[in-house]
Amino acid sequence: MVFYEPGRTSHGLPRDPFKSCVTPRPIGWISTRSKDGVDNLAPYSQFNNLTFDPPYVMFSANWDLNQNRKDSTVNAEATGEFCWNVATWDLREAVNQTAEWFDPNVDEFQRAGLEKEPAKLLNVPMVKASPIKFECKYYTTLHLPGNPPMGSADVVIGKVVAVHIDESVLTNGMIDLGKVQPIARCGYHQYTVVRAESIFEMIIPGDPKQLVGLEGNAEKNVGFQDGHGVEPTK
Repeated sequence: MVFYEPGRTSHGLPRDPFKSCVTPRPIGWISTRSKDGVDNLAPYSQFNNLTFDPPYVMFSANWDLNQNRKDSTVNAEATGEFCWNVATWDLREAVNQTAEWFDPNVDEFQRAGLEKEPAKLLNVPMVKASPIKFECKYYTTLHLPGNPPMGSADVVIGKVVAVHIDESVLTNGMIDLGKVQPIARCGYHQYTVVRAESIFEMIIPGDPKQLVGLEGNAEKNVGFQDGHGVEPTK
C-alpha cells in the first residue's frame, strides 16, 4: 500500500501519482481574445461543468515557470468572455500543439493550422472543426495558492450563454459520444478517447423525479419551475 501526505511525506514513486488518480478528465480547450485583439487557444486538463440550470463551466490554469498567469486567464478577466471547444480524436494533434507555451502575441490558431469560427454572442473565435462549442461569459476567478514555481492556479468560472452542436454528432436528437470521440486527460503524458464500444448506461434507482437534471429533460424541468409538474420530494 502506497500512503503519503502531499507536501509532507514522500510517495516513493518515480513520478507524482496525483493527476493519474483523478481520471479521465475532460479537456477545456479554451479560446480567448486579448484586449489588443490577439487570439489565444489552449487546452486545460483541469476542466468541467459545475451546474446545468443555468450552466456554468470552469477551467483551472496553473501559473507558468516564471509564476506568470496564463493568457487564457488574463484575457477572460480583461474581456469578460471565453469559449470552450470540445477536443476530439481527430483534433488531438492540434490540441497538443496549442498546449505549447507561447508569448502572448502568438496566435495558437495559426500555429496549429486551425480555421476560426466567430462566436455569435461574443467577440471570441472558436475552433470551426470542433463539433461542440460553448460561448461563456466570465463570472469569477478563484485563486488557489501553491508551491512555486507552478503550484498556484487560477480557477476561472464562466456562465454558458450559447451552445453550438454540429448535427453530425447527433443520433435520435441526442449527442452521440461515439461520433464525437472526445479525448480526455489521464495522467503523466497519457490520454484516452471515448468510443461507442466504451459507453454504457445505468439509471440511478429511487425517486424518478430526482433524475430531471441527470437525464437532461428540459420539459420536465420547466414543469417543475412553472408549478405544472409534480413537485420533487424533499
